[in-house]
Amino acid sequence: MAIQDSAVRVIRWNGSQHPTLSIITRQMQKEGLRPYTWENTPNYRYACRSHNYTKVLYVVEGTLEITLPDTNQRVKLRSGDRVEIPAGVRHGAIVGSAGAKCVEASMTQRL
Repeated sequence: MAIQDSAVRVIRWNGSQHPTLSIITRQMQKEGLRPYTWENTPNYRYACRSHNYTKVLYVVEGTLEITLPDTNQRVKLRSGDRVEIPAGVRHGAIVGSAGAKCVEASMTQRL
């Protein structure tokens, strides 16, 4: 299932395998992305910001809630879920109660 709101694209995991770090990283590399991994403690909050690139992020473990203040929307991501946040879109994030481990990369425009 894919959701598109405010140019932010959310793709729910529907693979037949459990979404492991290895599977997700390989998938991102096949797309030409250079992923890196990060994790944070439960309930950590990332302040609202924007970037000059499109952010591609997968949740590997735990949950992460993405906040979109300009449209007053929130979307909760679970293990395997992907979000693409276009350049210039303001967003924040709240780590779930069990913490979160994520993989992300910047996507450049391909002509």
